[in-house]
Amino acid sequence: MIGPAEFGDRTRAAARVGGMFARSGLWRPGPPVRVARQLAQLRKWGTLLGGTVASAAARDPARPALVDERGTVGYAELDRRTDRLALALGRFGDPARVAVLCRNHRGMVETLVACSKRGADVVLLNTGMSTDQLLGVLEQQHVDVVVADSGFADFLAAVPAKVRAVVADDGGLDALVRDAPDADVAPPGHAGRTIMLSSGTTGAPKGADRHSRPGLSPLASILSRIPLRVHERMLIEAPLFHTWGYAMLQAAISLRATVVLRERFDPAGTLAALRDHACTALIAVPVMLQRMLELAPETIGAFDHSALRITAVSGSALPGALATAYMDAFGDGLYNLYGSTEASWVTIATPADLRRRPDTAGTPPPGTRLAILDAAGEPVPTGVTGRIFAANELLFAGYTSGGGKEMRDGLMSLGDLGHLDGDGRLFVDGRDDDMIVSGGENIFPGAVEEVLLRMPQLREAAVLGVPDAEFGERLAAYVVLAEGAAATVDDVRAHVREHLARFAVPRDVHFLPELPRNATGKVLRRDLPRTEPA
Repeated sequence: MIGPAEFGDRTRAAARVGGMFARSGLWRPGPPVRVARQLAQLRKWGTLLGGTVASAAARDPARPALVDERGTVGYAELDRRTDRLALALGRFGDPARVAVLCRNHRGMVETLVACSKRGADVVLLNTGMSTDQLLGVLEQQHVDVVVADSGFADFLAAVPAKVRAVVADDGGLDALVRDAPDADVAPPGHAGRTIMLSSGTTGAPKGADRHSRPGLSPLASILSRIPLRVHERMLIEAPLFHTWGYAMLQAAISLRATVVLRERFDPAGTLAALRDHACTALIAVPVMLQRMLELAPETIGAFDHSALRITAVSGSALPGALATAYMDAFGDGLYNLYGSTEASWVTIATPADLRRRPDTAGTPPPGTRLAILDAAGEPVPTGVTGRIFAANELLFAGYTSGGGKEMRDGLMSLGDLGHLDGDGRLFVDGRDDDMIVSGGENIFPGAVEEVLLRMPQLREAAVLGVPDAEFGERLAAYVVLAEGAAATVDDVRAHVREHLARFAVPRDVHFLPELPRNATGKVLRRDLPRTEPA
């Protein structure tokens, strides 16, 4: 039996969720017959990906669900095709564990939905991995079926004979759908798992086991900060194989949105898609915004993006200077989400947050607890840097290879260092293992990167610690010049010296043509040169 305090908390939480759903239009009245069918599908299937597609098809059958290079797919058609694909997957096991190696297009979405309807486990493969890495994941995760784009021909040719390979494009999935039996699909006895690969920026990626959880809490968490609405026209440029892109696909379908997908990002193409489809929301990673802003002003001005209300980014750090520049160019509709593969999002920064403090990661949404702890697991004072811990309903179940993240009083370590300001906003200072000690001074490379990115001559910057015989470690900066710009090593050092302490000035400065990044824009620090600069 719950006490009065807990009852009050639950009542207030239910009222908050109800208010958010009302504002989004989810509880807007509609044709009684369609509403009844929608609710019936939700009762039958629940709120996981397959169920949200089925319920959206019952409520808005003719509404466009997906738009990609092949054209448009409505919700009713998407529901029918994924029913048949779910039945076709039954040939390969019940349920099979399915690995997906696809870029952003309808085939990937159809595979994810069909696996949800089948109760199959899904392993989301990173399109930036080598063939050897991909084959290693197939073995480690005991994959039965691979669905991959034809562009990954070397990988498809190397898939072991014991694993069934299906080409996602070039008619491969279409053939499975066409040849599937015409029969009803029954909800699975249990929900399949989604296995996300960690970013692997400093080492080998690990499989994070994300048990599918029914319920509306994840959507409520997003809507508490980002004013998405039913029937948004949402351009998702973030990779769907990543936690961020996949989560926003789930949110979009729950909102019966039209999802616009492009297989490869290019900044002019993004602007054209925003214009051509009158997109109201853009889901991206920060480096994509940087590439958009690098277009000539007259090029940006030639595209009508007046319908765009919301730009939401995650997946890597959003530099403060980039946040301000983007809002100056595209309006104050920018939202920044901070989290991890293991925890999903734990803070969200609104446009108001970013205008006040462009470098903030925001505040926790309802249902998320956040703490900054010292080495002994005790909370640190406001403004003091410590280890970031968080808890919500989205925490992963552990790594498929065994083990998990450090826990303290129900809170999970995110592996980052940060601090809170007086308004409860989070600031991420760097990775737990990134802080370096040089000559007895603690230095956070992220703070140096933030300063370097304010230097007009630089397009990109990364900073890390390298071994030093005299000081233990020293800072090395890796910078990319803006187009047509020039700068010297002394220019870079002088700029840092002007804004930070003497000990934060990089001893090494490397000029590179570009920084190595993964598909979500994170810098692959393991691939940065460790040699003395020329």
